[in-house]
Amino acid sequence: MGKASVLLADDHAVVRAGIRNALEGCDDIEIAGEVGDGPALFAALARAQPTLLLIDVTMPDFEPLAAIRQIRVLYPEMKILVVSAYDDDVYVQGLLAAGVDGYHLKDQPLSDLRLAVHRVLSGEKWISSPLINKLIGYVDGAHTVPLLTARQLELLRLLQLGLDNQSIAQKLGLSVKTVENHLTRLYRQLNVQSRLEAVNYVQQHPEIMAVPGQVSGSSTAVSGGAIKESVVMLLVDDNARYRRQLRRMICQVCPRAVMYEAEDVAEATSLVRQIVPRLVLVDVVLGEESGIHCARRIRTLSPSSRVVLISAYPDREFHRLGLEAGAVAFLDKKDLDTETLRQIINDVIV
Repeated sequence: MGKASVLLADDHAVVRAGIRNALEGCDDIEIAGEVGDGPALFAALARAQPTLLLIDVTMPDFEPLAAIRQIRVLYPEMKILVVSAYDDDVYVQGLLAAGVDGYHLKDQPLSDLRLAVHRVLSGEKWISSPLINKLIGYVDGAHTVPLLTARQLELLRLLQLGLDNQSIAQKLGLSVKTVENHLTRLYRQLNVQSRLEAVNYVQQHPEIMAVPGQVSGSSTAVSGGAIKESVVMLLVDDNARYRRQLRRMICQVCPRAVMYEAEDVAEATSLVRQIVPRLVLVDVVLGEESGIHCARRIRTLSPSSRVVLISAYPDREFHRLGLEAGAVAFLDKKDLDTETLRQIINDVIV
């Protein structure tokens, strides 16, 4: 069996050096790299694909809960061990619920850290002994986010927009009774009692809205092969049918993509605050709203996200304003095929 690769993420070089020294004496472990902030972390994860992420979540440009949830979606098999100076039980519980495999306190002996790493790599949970009494019973009851169907995800999205059952029925082309039946099953699966509780659930667990990529049933070949890395993407378009079409094309190009969807500026900016997408595709016309304004808001909230504007009505002035708003490209929808998408995604990964 090969060595387990460990990526170190801490904004203090001295701390990273101490951890590296502690682990380099283990014959079954190799250090895959070191990073000191959020943006560098996501690039390193994509590049190194480590077995274990050893992280202090108080790094610069890193929102702990949202980022850990995103990392868990992108790298479901990777182990995550937090090494922190904070021993607040609520803080620890939040990270355990977000998907980390262990929580180790920095003031514990380095020998304990080596033990923690091996325990987590073997599939066990790890919590430093000073925290155990505070957290008795929590790990066994850790929350697992349910997997939802495409229809249930669409219902949740419409609930977030504040639509009532009649409006949802009209939007989806269903009867009100059918919508009520769908919502009843959805509430049961989320273990909530009302639409308000369902919306609150999504706010607490934004990762539930992710649509994981999967190989499309189409046999269409993609030049250069499918992209094997994971990419978090946001598709912003007020046309649900076009979003589905775009999602299918992305699945062909990048089966491991994790996609979120929005149909207006408010929904898009709310998601960006939570998920920090690497790539955002935005339609220039979002109903009565401007996709260019949406692009500007996204770039302000998430400077590391790359925004590509798309339109069925290409216009030179739109192109100029879009680039001024921070978009990296402006594309005609009729030119947006699998080959173009593959190039766009590859540009993001590089």
